[in-house]
Amino acid sequence: MGYPPIENLLPKAGYSIYTLVRMAANRATELAEGNSKLIESPATAKTATVALEEIAAGKVVHKKVAAQFEPQKKEKK
Repeated sequence: MGYPPIENLLPKAGYSIYTLVRMAANRATELAEGNSKLIESPATAKTATVALEEIAAGKVVHKKVAAQFEPQKKEKK
C-alpha cells in the first residue's frame, strides 16, 4: 500500500494542505482510538496511511467540499 498522490488528496480538502494535514491527523487519531476503518487495508497498515487512503477514496472529505463528492442521484422520469 503506497501513499496516494497529493493531487488526488487536495480536492477533498478544498485545495488546502493545512486542512488536508488536519483531516488526516484527526482521522488517524480516531483510528488509533479504535474506530473502524472505512476501507479495506492490511492489519499492519499504520493509522496515518489508512487515513490518507480513506481521504483518497473519498470516504473522508472536508465539510466545505463534501457536496462535490456525494454520489449523484438519478432522477426518475
